[in-house]
Amino acid sequence: MMGGPARGVALLGGGFSTDEDGLLDDWLLGHARSSRPKVCFVPTASGDAPAYVDQFLSAFKPRDCEPSVLPLFRRQLDDAALRTFLLSQDVVYVGGGNTANLLAVWRAHGVDQVLRDAYDRGTLLCGISAGANCWAQGSHTDSFGPLTFLQDGLGLLPGSVCPHYDSEPGRRTSYRESVATGMLSPGWAVEDGVGALFADGCLQEAVSRRPGAHLYWVQADEDHGTLERALPCRVLDGTA
Repeated sequence: MMGGPARGVALLGGGFSTDEDGLLDDWLLGHARSSRPKVCFVPTASGDAPAYVDQFLSAFKPRDCEPSVLPLFRRQLDDAALRTFLLSQDVVYVGGGNTANLLAVWRAHGVDQVLRDAYDRGTLLCGISAGANCWAQGSHTDSFGPLTFLQDGLGLLPGSVCPHYDSEPGRRTSYRESVATGMLSPGWAVEDGVGALFADGCLQEAVSRRPGAHLYWVQADEDHGTLERALPCRVLDGTA
């Protein structure tokens, strides 16, 4: 976006809901456009689970930010107020759960288009699991029960995304098969503990809260298989 604000997406293989050290969330806030960012948690993929919301607020209220939550199952804002609220955020942090349901609910409420506008205006979009899947063109998901592919993401991040690449049985094999057969476009496989920051669709930085965790680029090869390339990750230690 020539002459406009940086358009950022961050994929998280962890964060407040899974990690006690807070390293990935601290790294994320360090890339917000404000020194005291407004951070909105969107728990749609979990059905706005109250315990998940409480986890977010407990983790972010002590931080130097302004946390808030956008519920959609008991929606409180009309269209104009919802748009104003989301466009005022510095970070939109999307939780895990069911990717297909998340996208359907967003589209029913027009949240998908507002998030596109927020992205164009410099809001950092991020999330874990379903909250990472949703930004790409396609993703690897268990939204329908068995592991499979989903081809209708928001498309703000070119290619596809696969979360939990190292921690859930069958993920690696199933994602690689989806890419090899062309069901998913080439994309990013995120191991637990990894964070990946993109600007205008291009990878800017990859980090990890634990040594040995990787971000991978996965693409089809000429023999109907896949090539998997591990990308270097800076190990977070809490000092920067």
